[in-house]
Amino acid sequence: METAATALTFRHATDADVDELVALIESAYRGDDSRAGWTTEADILEGQRTDPEGVLAVVKSPDSRLLTVEKDGRIVACCQLEHQGEHAYFGMFAVSPRLQGAGLGKVIIAEAERQARETWGAREMQMTVISVREDLIAWYERRGYRRTGRMTPFPYGDERFGVPQRDDLQFELLVKELD
Repeated sequence: METAATALTFRHATDADVDELVALIESAYRGDDSRAGWTTEADILEGQRTDPEGVLAVVKSPDSRLLTVEKDGRIVACCQLEHQGEHAYFGMFAVSPRLQGAGLGKVIIAEAERQARETWGAREMQMTVISVREDLIAWYERRGYRRTGRMTPFPYGDERFGVPQRDDLQFELLVKELD
């Protein structure tokens, strides 16, 4: 029986992966393709989710890595890990819409937490989630993350992050202690 972890390969992204990673991230969050999965932001944001420059900056940063997940030789998921002292930041999490809902996300976030703990000695993982994404926040809460109520504004007017379809968007900080 195949499980979510069957035949997954985890590695750090390289420059050569940038275009494929941008396509993956866009497919998971924006446009009609994203509606095949449950992580879509298509109803609250249009435009781009990221761009090659943003992805390359994560790949090149000495304090960051873009954990890339392959299955059958194809990139199917990714997430950003950034070392920030006592904690690590988790972001740019994308799973191919065709594979969402099968447990892959649980496996990836657990591996990201393990790497942050073992590589950097991180004691806490932090992330920001658009506060109106109740279903997504609930998913993270089931993985042990807790809401802090600490909000930061959405970058309205900066189309590198998308074109908002509503005026109440903000990011909430979620945290999890790493054992």
